[in-house]
Amino acid sequence: MSKTILHKANTRGHADHGWLNAHHSFSFASYYDPQRMHFGMLRVLNDDAIDGGMGFGTHPHDNMEIITIPLEGTLEHKDSMGNIGVIKNGDIQVMSAGTGIQHSEYNHNKNEILKLLQIWVFPNKKNVKPRYDQITLNAGDRQNKLQQIVFPFAGDESLKGGSNGVWIHQDAWFHLGKFEKGNTIEYSIKKKGNGVYAFVINGDVSIDGQKLNARDGLGIGDAEAINIYADSDTEILLMEVPMG
Repeated sequence: MSKTILHKANTRGHADHGWLNAHHSFSFASYYDPQRMHFGMLRVLNDDAIDGGMGFGTHPHDNMEIITIPLEGTLEHKDSMGNIGVIKNGDIQVMSAGTGIQHSEYNHNKNEILKLLQIWVFPNKKNVKPRYDQITLNAGDRQNKLQQIVFPFAGDESLKGGSNGVWIHQDAWFHLGKFEKGNTIEYSIKKKGNGVYAFVINGDVSIDGQKLNARDGLGIGDAEAINIYADSDTEILLMEVPMG
């Protein structure tokens, strides 16, 4: 039997700052729950809605792998490495904070809300050279199947992201999938000992028999594979990470 942990959407931490409406699957900022500090190497899963023209001023990070997935709208990014980027739905952004970076993030548009997921993963190597990458993926490649968006560093620091996703300093694999009602799929764990945290972006699914709705999260450890059934048209994010 696999070990599971269920995080229903309405049990997440919540902060409404006026310009920012944020939900936290794990302890973050003013939200603290000692039972929800992380899932293995997955440290942060924030579900943010940012008002037009608003955002986060310049602030620091270090020794963290940071993945940003825009769901609606457009994000403007600037950092201390000289990168200036605009990312939208369909794009994936990654930063290896390493020895330290400073960056800012803003809603690029004045008249629409920006919705995004920001995910932090503990790295398997500390004090690496900071790096930034962003890619645009073909959303059609996740229709009724899983599309890889994040994979582990394979030894070539010059490698940019491509059709198979972006790399991070961790033995982690992320996949996005959009499934029509009635579809089923099996996901096999890629590295023994890893766990999977599933996050439902939209719709309703059953994972290993556990029914989940929009914005619910389910962590599954000690399994070799998981089975996903679309109870309605649905979009999900799977994050496979080391548990140790």
